[in-house]
Amino acid sequence: MLLRFWGTRGSIATPGSGTNRFGGNTSCVEVVVNSGARFILDCGTGARVLGAHLMSHAPKPLEAHILLSHTHWDHIQGFPFFAPAFVPGNRFVLCGPQGCHRSLPEVLAGQMEYTYFPVELGQLGAKIIYQDLSEGVHDLAGVRVTAQFLNHPAITLGYKLEADGVSLLYLCDHEPFWEQLWRSDAEPGKPESILHERDRSHAAFMANADVVIHDAQYTPEEYPAKRNWGHSTYSYVTQIAAAARVKRLFLTHHDPTHDDDFLLDIESKARKVAEALRSPMRISCAYEGCEERFENAASDHVLGEKPDSLPVHGCGLHILIVDDDEDIRALARKSLEKGGHRISEAAGGKEGLELIGQDKPDLVILDLNMPPPNGIEVLRILRSKPETASIPVLVLTALEGEDSTRASFELGAKDFLNKPFTQPQLDARVRSCFAQASRAQ
Repeated sequence: MLLRFWGTRGSIATPGSGTNRFGGNTSCVEVVVNSGARFILDCGTGARVLGAHLMSHAPKPLEAHILLSHTHWDHIQGFPFFAPAFVPGNRFVLCGPQGCHRSLPEVLAGQMEYTYFPVELGQLGAKIIYQDLSEGVHDLAGVRVTAQFLNHPAITLGYKLEADGVSLLYLCDHEPFWEQLWRSDAEPGKPESILHERDRSHAAFMANADVVIHDAQYTPEEYPAKRNWGHSTYSYVTQIAAAARVKRLFLTHHDPTHDDDFLLDIESKARKVAEALRSPMRISCAYEGCEERFENAASDHVLGEKPDSLPVHGCGLHILIVDDDEDIRALARKSLEKGGHRISEAAGGKEGLELIGQDKPDLVILDLNMPPPNGIEVLRILRSKPETASIPVLVLTALEGEDSTRASFELGAKDFLNKPFTQPQLDARVRSCFAQASRAQ
């Protein structure tokens, strides 16, 4: 398996003398397996350089699967400049997360309207096939590709590619599900010590991976001011990857304000974090032009078989919002109705339980701090009854303590989201929560 980095920057391209070492192009990664199947992970401005390389050096006609993590601009802005897309006879399968409010062709065509670009999407010469991906396992060009939702203010997928005895993950853009990574009463560095269930699931997705490419845009000092922007710190990434026993870690999606010297310092600090956890993991900040080959790695991951069916992607759900704050219910309703969901509301735990008995919802969004019965009591009642025990519950609360988080997960909550929240963030977490519940059933 051959890995090449063509763009490693986040948010906006940053050319200049201060970014020569690590590069200024936005996200674009190329993976080629021994069968010759080529995968392009995101199409930031690095896709232009990749396209020029392929036109000069790759066998023709060109074929590739393009896996978009999501459609924020810094991950698609290189597509109109990807020269192979203009050549008749070339063929590309363009994949992205299912459930976005607009289709992939609509999003890509939007940035190629004549107002912004001289060539429209429909005028490209290559054959382009669009494929929506849900969370789950997919067979793409004979390669096992597993998709899992990430925590970002848009519906975003991380990808695991397994081929040639190697597992490689691309996890960009992603934010910690909870600022506190470890339980206070457990030893740091172990998967079972992770406090938030979704962070534990993220670690499990990376378990024993040969290569992980992970968003690490911020430092721990920068993160509090950037919370809910959808990106990780190098310390979080290093700790969770070490717990997952990752062998090779690339930190990427570098912040536009971080020059080469700053990134060298981040690289050094990340290695010290790994050393403190006694992890032998190799760590580098990804840089443009970086190329590594991985073959027949002695991994203890198991490829397994492709499941017969993929999980439901979570569109058009019946969602019950249980919260005594009318403004929070209105904000949540506005967000989720845009995603095509049917919404019911309850102003308290008693009313919520009554509505669940009348019309069982697909998912419950549950506040904790309400007049009796509070959210914890409602969750306990739901889990005690066979007919409601499997309903996925997303806890949405202003309570930030570890006790509330642990109690919610111990009673079977699927996710725990703190207020305040953004509308896109809630929509993405709802879809992810439902998909996780579907996979568990």
